[in-house]
Amino acid sequence: MTLSIRPATAADIPALCAWNAAMALETEGLELDPKVLECGVRGVFEQPQRGFYLVAERDGVAVGGLMVTFEWSDWRNGDYWWIQSVYVVPEARRDGAFRALYAEVERRARAARAASLRLYVETENGRAQATYERQGMHRCHYEMYEQVL
Repeated sequence: MTLSIRPATAADIPALCAWNAAMALETEGLELDPKVLECGVRGVFEQPQRGFYLVAERDGVAVGGLMVTFEWSDWRNGDYWWIQSVYVVPEARRDGAFRALYAEVERRARAARAASLRLYVETENGRAQATYERQGMHRCHYEMYEQVL
């Protein structure tokens, strides 16, 4: 079986929306508003400065993806690349899709001289944490706070 990574296109929007909805339900028990979600996904394609999506395909079938967004750091004079909206369909998990997606993000980030790669992970999601650590990531010393508006 051949695994490949490619930039997402507008034709991937339905899959990206479905994966985001599935991930939110699976990891946080949240049901996302489909219309808001679709506008959010489209917003990345409409304003590429926000970020980009990558899609993993196995034998030409999309099996997962992720989004990268950017945060400027004046301390580092560079962008933090935030990996978000990571999802791999259940039947393709533990088969290298995330590893390949991550490798492509890392390759692109190094080429762009990004300051670092970052991501959020649910505090109870030990399996995901172990996956990220195997890619060379480590827990940082920041706690996250939020005010939903």
